[in-house]
Amino acid sequence: MLPRVVDARHAGEFRVWLRFSDGFSGEIDLADQLWGPIFEPLKSIDFFAMLRVDPDTDTITWPNGADLSPSWLYERLKARAVAAAE
Repeated sequence: MLPRVVDARHAGEFRVWLRFSDGFSGEIDLADQLWGPIFEPLKSIDFFAMLRVDPDTDTITWPNGADLSPSWLYERLKARAVAAAE
């Protein structure tokens, strides 16, 4: 089963707290992902903070249509959790 984002909150600067459909949750920094034309507006913290969960795509989105793959977010968050445990 593919991971689905079911809850998300702006956690300051370019960090996002996420909860997935399997209960896995945590915070990740997305500052290094804000490149390319679609992500340019997200370099404003005020705009970045407008993130929401789109129930149709099961991931976080912004008012300009920018989004990130829920699978990519899940794997990045898992990798961060593993690194923190080591």
